[in-house]
Amino acid sequence: MRTNRTLRGVIAAIATIVDGNGAIDHARSLKLARYLLDNGCDGLNVLGTTGEATSFSREERMGLMSAYRDNGLPMQRLMVGTGAAAVSDAIALTKHAAGLGFAGALLLPPFYYKGVPDDGLVAYIDAIVKATADKPIPLYLYHFPAQSGLPWHVALVRRLVEAHPTRIVGLKDSSGDMPYAREAAKVAAGFDVFPSTEACLLDARGGEFAGCISATANCNADLCQRAWATGDKTAYDEAVAIRNLFNGKPLVSGIKALLAHIHGDPAIAAMKPPLAEPSAADRTAIIAGYEAVRARKVA
Repeated sequence: MRTNRTLRGVIAAIATIVDGNGAIDHARSLKLARYLLDNGCDGLNVLGTTGEATSFSREERMGLMSAYRDNGLPMQRLMVGTGAAAVSDAIALTKHAAGLGFAGALLLPPFYYKGVPDDGLVAYIDAIVKATADKPIPLYLYHFPAQSGLPWHVALVRRLVEAHPTRIVGLKDSSGDMPYAREAAKVAAGFDVFPSTEACLLDARGGEFAGCISATANCNADLCQRAWATGDKTAYDEAVAIRNLFNGKPLVSGIKALLAHIHGDPAIAAMKPPLAEPSAADRTAIIAGYEAVRARKVA
């Protein structure tokens, strides 16, 4: 399908830092990106679910995308979410990503209308592919039916890959359905599937997946990298233990609360409406659990 795969391994679905008014805090967001790239992440997924992308306007998203490039971040290590409910927005965002040199664009399906037929989803992708033909950025499908209400089911994925074999190069699976992820990874040789959990990393080392794109890699990237690079089982167990701290708790706000603790910066915890900060009890439990894992007290 292609010969140059720059997006592999441990990829953090990076949080987007906002100020007290809900505007994107570019300085803090870029500082976090540099930290993650220097401390275990092979790449970053910018403006995904953890990055609260759908809570920002098209212009806000484009502004942050430009800031990554203008501030010298390594674009070959960055994927960016460009899916939108309106195909014209998805096209504009994807064209902007291509022009900036992002290594890939991650596409949610157009998520407002439910029960959309496959032909409608194919038309959505066809339009994006056609509009970006002059700068053919690699496209990754974002399978998160619990949020989008629309699945990129395997037969549809295969149809899209067959129609656009040099453009549809991979998929992020946030369904938690590992049989689905394994089936999707077999649709074509070289089709890169990234489950959304670091619990897949040892399987990925064996070639089953291209790596992971994980929200919790914001907080445990060093452990994830040791598991990915060397198969370190202790690091793997600790990374998964940190991920499991969020079970039954709000993930995005929990990640930002823990990042605020790790980096000693309470401002990082701010959320863009409609999301809100976690309860005090959840925040305390997450931080205490994290400190216990970091002290190597994995159960």
